[in-house]
Amino acid sequence: MPTEPYAAAAGPAIHAAPLPYQQRLAARPLASIDLVVIHCTELPDLAAAREYGERILYPESGTGNSGHVYIDRDGTIHQYVNLDRVAHHVRGYNERSIGIELVNRGRYPDWLDSRHQAMEEAYPRPQVAALIALLDWLSRTLPSLRWIAGHEDLDTDLAVASDDPGLLVPRKRDPGPRFPWAVVLAATSLERLAD
Repeated sequence: MPTEPYAAAAGPAIHAAPLPYQQRLAARPLASIDLVVIHCTELPDLAAAREYGERILYPESGTGNSGHVYIDRDGTIHQYVNLDRVAHHVRGYNERSIGIELVNRGRYPDWLDSRHQAMEEAYPRPQVAALIALLDWLSRTLPSLRWIAGHEDLDTDLAVASDDPGLLVPRKRDPGPRFPWAVVLAATSLERLAD
């Protein structure tokens, strides 16, 4: 897997690490991208996120779920899917969006347990700074890019709680209450999109 960083059009250093099935993902014109969706991995570390991204979840296409770009806690940026490919990261918005995954435990490992819905891990400064640099570069590189949203803004479905079938919990909560929206929105020209 390639790990050498590259800087494109004076952008941040990005480590290219394409997923094995990247070429099986649908192609799209870059001009069709107008939205960035911010996620957190809800996994313990980048290695677990990579392993999850490599899983084949859709046998008919031989692909799985993954964001385009992952930002580790130390601010290193890894690109798993080229921007001209449709990654599976948010229902109903994949064709028009770029998925950015921030390494963060979220609700791991009890995602749907009603007693464990707090998302307590903060986003470190280097990670947020790398996200802002990436958003700046994307805005300059993709003229049609206009919107930014959290996964929780776009996927508002509820799911049956794993600990109590009589309760419902949010299916997705990322990037969650600790994500510094005010800081990020003040540093980017992108506007927040709500469903």
